[in-house]
Amino acid sequence: MKVSIVIPCYNEKNTIEKIIEAVRSAPVENKEIIVIDDGSNDGTQTLLREKLSGAVDQIIYHPTNRGKGAALRTGFEAASGDIILIQDADLEYSPEEYPLLLEPIISGKADAVFGSRFMGGRPHRVLFFWHMAGNRFLTLLSNMFTNLNLTDIETGYKAFEASLIKSIKIEEDRFGVEPEIIAKLARTGCRIYEVGISYSGRTYAEGKKINWTDGVRAIYAILKYNLKWCQT
Repeated sequence: MKVSIVIPCYNEKNTIEKIIEAVRSAPVENKEIIVIDDGSNDGTQTLLREKLSGAVDQIIYHPTNRGKGAALRTGFEAASGDIILIQDADLEYSPEEYPLLLEPIISGKADAVFGSRFMGGRPHRVLFFWHMAGNRFLTLLSNMFTNLNLTDIETGYKAFEASLIKSIKIEEDRFGVEPEIIAKLARTGCRIYEVGISYSGRTYAEGKKINWTDGVRAIYAILKYNLKWCQT
């Protein structure tokens, strides 16, 4: 199977070269690497154009910053693999763990797999309590609507059968895309698995971007896409 690895990227000049190197070294034989630069203005684009263009299969540039959801939408459209895997550009998720994420799909047990930071015994950097509490609240709220028992809906580490994720119309442009995808996957009745993953979180000083306003948007997305489902 060919695996398309979609890397949404915004202002990641300190990590983009390292993550591309790690993805290239990941234990997946047949892979396609697609980077979507979402209007970076910190020098990331210069690195991509002048140094890294030969290291990946495609680089797609958004002229302005449109958000993670928009970047994923662009990447999914460009992907040609049988499986599509999301890899954030910030080094918080390790490409060494691709086999964990891919095995349930490759073995025919799953159509979508989510890497959970809250299950399993893999190492985690200890950071923000309120981020963890907020994530657990969002996960509980989402599960109440979808009737799934996920442990980490805000994970940025996901893999899908390409035909499945391409069949879903993604409407959210920013971080509301995470609960939107889950709501729409639940509606399809597809087989969803979770696997425990390691997590090397970063601080705001190190470049973390998500904030409380994204949490508010996630609540809105959970209500919007699940209530729309209930009404159809």
